Amino acid sequence: MDDILMAMRNNPKGIRFADLCKVCDHFFGGCRQSGSSHRVYKTPWPGDPRVNIQEEKGMAKAYQVRQVLRAIEKKQQTHENA
Repeated sequence: MDDILMAMRNNPKGIRFADLCKVCDHFFGGCRQSGSSHRVYKTPWPGDPRVNIQEEKGMAKAYQVRQVLRAIEKKQQTHENA
């Protein structure tokens, strides 16, 4: 998992969608919606409590990789402050 996270930070454009799914499953649990090119994960905070990722030719979209990284950081900060 750490290898994927490091790759996400170093090169968000080069992340396979399957790897991003593994990371999201690990941090956010199973996805609420799947079956299309999108997967939606619920996050534990109010506001816009979801992470939406999309496959494009086997790869994850770079802006969504960055969104997932921000959501992971937010989740970890929330957990540390609890």
